[in-house]
Amino acid sequence: MTLIKTQIGRRAFIRNTSLASGGLVLGFSILNSCKSKDAEKLAALEMPEEWFEINAYLKIGDNGLVTIMAPNPEFGQGVITSMPMIVADELDVDWKNVLVEQANFDQEDYGWQFTGGSQGIRRRWEGLRMAGATAKQMLKEAAAQTWQVPVAEITVAKGVLSHTATNKSAGFGEMASIAANLEVPEEVPLKEVKDFTIIGTSKKSVENHKIVTGKPLFGIDYQFDGALTAMVVHPPAFGLQLKSFDGSQIKTMPGIVDVFKIKTLEDSFTRGYFDTNAFTDLVAIVGKSTWEVMNAKKQLEVEWEPIADSKFKMDRFGTEMEVDVPSGLESTEDHYAQMNEMAAKSATTTRKDGNPEEVFKIAAKTIERSYSCPFLAHNCMEPMNFFAHVTDEGAKLAGPLQAPVLTAPTVAARLGIPVEKIDIELTRMGGGFGRRAYGHYAVEAALISREAKAPVKLVYTREDDMSCGIYRPSYMASYKAALDEKNNLVAFHVKAGGIPETPLFANRFPAGAVDNYLAQQWEINSNITIGAFRAPRSNFMAGAEQSFLDEVAEAAGKDPIDFRLELLERAKSNPVGEENDYDPDRLAGVLKLVREKSNWGQTPSGVHRGVSAYFCHNSYAAHVLDIVLEDGQPKVTNVVCAIDCGIVINPDAAANMAEGAIIDGIGNAMYGELTFRDGQPQQHNFDRYRIVRHTEAPKNIEVHFVQNKIDPTGLGEPPFPPVFGALANALYKATGRRYYKQPFISDRPPLVG
Repeated sequence: MTLIKTQIGRRAFIRNTSLASGGLVLGFSILNSCKSKDAEKLAALEMPEEWFEINAYLKIGDNGLVTIMAPNPEFGQGVITSMPMIVADELDVDWKNVLVEQANFDQEDYGWQFTGGSQGIRRRWEGLRMAGATAKQMLKEAAAQTWQVPVAEITVAKGVLSHTATNKSAGFGEMASIAANLEVPEEVPLKEVKDFTIIGTSKKSVENHKIVTGKPLFGIDYQFDGALTAMVVHPPAFGLQLKSFDGSQIKTMPGIVDVFKIKTLEDSFTRGYFDTNAFTDLVAIVGKSTWEVMNAKKQLEVEWEPIADSKFKMDRFGTEMEVDVPSGLESTEDHYAQMNEMAAKSATTTRKDGNPEEVFKIAAKTIERSYSCPFLAHNCMEPMNFFAHVTDEGAKLAGPLQAPVLTAPTVAARLGIPVEKIDIELTRMGGGFGRRAYGHYAVEAALISREAKAPVKLVYTREDDMSCGIYRPSYMASYKAALDEKNNLVAFHVKAGGIPETPLFANRFPAGAVDNYLAQQWEINSNITIGAFRAPRSNFMAGAEQSFLDEVAEAAGKDPIDFRLELLERAKSNPVGEENDYDPDRLAGVLKLVREKSNWGQTPSGVHRGVSAYFCHNSYAAHVLDIVLEDGQPKVTNVVCAIDCGIVINPDAAANMAEGAIIDGIGNAMYGELTFRDGQPQQHNFDRYRIVRHTEAPKNIEVHFVQNKIDPTGLGEPPFPPVFGALANALYKATGRRYYKQPFISDRPPLVG
């Protein structure tokens, strides 16, 4: 049994303990009381005669129903179900008696409300368990006092407290008033993994019924009486800015209320890391309907001018820095020329083991390859949107947002009001993938509402979103490997860079498995805005690394999985260096599991098979992907996936997430590409930006999880990066040629049967 201290959060815990309407109100802070460094707060077990909320995670009625608040924003990854499952398991309530509500933004009560980086469950795991366990312990103590029996003899199951020797039992509600007067225990026991009854079982999403019946859940569904519709007009190209506009003509058009300029961020403002915004000077059009505003937008007369070189200050989570923004109109052709030039030059060394330069000179065999990828757009299914109503009393906002805890301070600073006066209602997101972590559209909505003196709903068109950023950067990586006479890997060199950041992870595999290892990086500055895209940087490096390792394995005459496992055994038994950021056992574990489940080595006739394995975001994933040729064209038929993400909360939902990552990865690897000409994106909608189609999805996907008792380590990102390499390696088996440039569809001649 694991004991967890509640001492640190005790003052806030006691402060919020009270008796109301026959129910127990139990609020507590888990600041510093769990492994996360983030300030998080769980609050409130309520057992009233009527439902009520007081900064609550939990509220329980005398009928035994329990409402659990889901603190993190939801965009399809399932935290609105899995987080309450964790609380409910430690509380020992029957899941069928649980209701779930999405919490709105409240930093005091919920702390770090951020969905991204596969950190949601990982960061809140211990605190959510403490929420349920502490409430249960206080209820047990109440029952023990009432029945005059030792608390250790009280058992709890499915919301019922029992004492076997006296044959007494009571529901949670019956003990609420007594528990309310008890002192919070200094420590509470947590369940052993073997005793979980809800965690590790598959539960349907608590919002499934609302989704399939069309209930309003998403930001685009949000309604507010008297709300106007707003759209923004931004420069048509990166490197341009607003010079002037004439809105007199469109003000006379039907339904148009006003046209004006907004400046989203002041030049002197120190931006947060997620305050990415290429176009701070915009024209806002406000009207009575979306159609009327869209028509007016087409008629607006605007003049643009080139930007000059500039700088802005950024606070990157406590580290202040100055960011340079270069002038100029950039083009994809120039980007690749610049990256090729940088790849040929010397670069900044970030890790060096042994003497790779000398070993390369005497190697029996040397393999050198380069890989590249384009910018990518996020293309969330739900259009970017946000509601705002700014008055003298404060600001009410509502919409799809991954990082309200980071957006609220920016909105408050720009409006010049205390952050306490910012009220953000969190709606379900129709896709995020990192795009909705950048809250500039919420700032825009707030400024438009203030200027229009009315509630407004800001809506982006697909063209708006695809042409104003934020994008996955364009990257390039060059690899070099040396084999000795016995085909052992004796030296490895990776040099990677991009526009405008490097994708390099210097301490990841095969670092630690090769005596002579060199990692170098470079960057090319740009005025094109980039940001987090599912599994940032890993989504490129995994494909490049795993494609190259396959080619090295072939040159060494070794099976691709055996080759990787040999290196991992070296990293485990006699590692090179002390900075390796992966666990060789866990990475080898997913390779062994996917080998077993895919029947590797027994490839059916006509099937071409590729493998890939990668570590990112604290978890491990491996894929075996099968391709067949249909009418001379490659078709992915089957994917077997193995994942080690620690304890899996909701297996079906976890498998669904992995399946989505695999399909998403196939689409981006094969077709995804955003190009630029004179600063202007060349793909504005899906007529030119190719995404995966239903018929191109694999016919079958199997997802297997490594069973262990490790605390959850993250799942949203890890299954995505390995897809790129597995697909490239399978394509090689099918076509006989290697793929070095994404999208793969543009890196091959037409196939024939």
